[in-house]
Amino acid sequence: TGVVPFVALLLLQRRPVAGRALLLSGSGCPSHGLCRSNVQEQTRRQVAVLNATAQELFSLYLKCQGEPFSSESDKLCNPAGIFFPAFRVNRTSERKEVMVAMYKLFAFLNASLGNITRDQEELNPMAKELLERLHNTTKTTRGLISNLTCLLCKNYNIFQVDVRYGDSSKGKSAFKKKQQGCQVLRKYVQVIGQAARVLLPHLSPS
Repeated sequence: TGVVPFVALLLLQRRPVAGRALLLSGSGCPSHGLCRSNVQEQTRRQVAVLNATAQELFSLYLKCQGEPFSSESDKLCNPAGIFFPAFRVNRTSERKEVMVAMYKLFAFLNASLGNITRDQEELNPMAKELLERLHNTTKTTRGLISNLTCLLCKNYNIFQVDVRYGDSSKGKSAFKKKQQGCQVLRKYVQVIGQAARVLLPHLSPS
């Protein structure tokens, strides 16, 4: 567990962190500067983009891993054995609760994408389309984290979020790295649709 100033939060998203809880805290929220005028609409678009592209990313990932992942994805990519943030909010949940759950989800995803991208750069350096999609998804996720940070701070003065990250794949075999990536992406496909359905009504223009 580490304690860092809230204003450094966005910088932390630029480096993959795995296997430990990170406590983000500070003396209070910056009064201005983190938010853009269209932050709510931008957040809606980012969630919609991630939801629309998740299945394509997963399918391309499987294709690039080759056998046995292409033919045995249901077995090898079953995410039951991995950690993934619990997502227990729904459309009737309080908006504040939804925003916190979203932050935990996408902070976890950002770190996981960092691990997956690093592994694929090592294992499949010629898979240009996959690497480009991973980088684009990471870029969108980081932008979404920035906007969720703004909304939590601006609307609820929340500057402390406890985030748990998944296990790092460093030191694992090539097969295990591929499997961990496909487990995370399979779970991501399952959760992002639910997240979009829950979050988007909370971001509807008032």
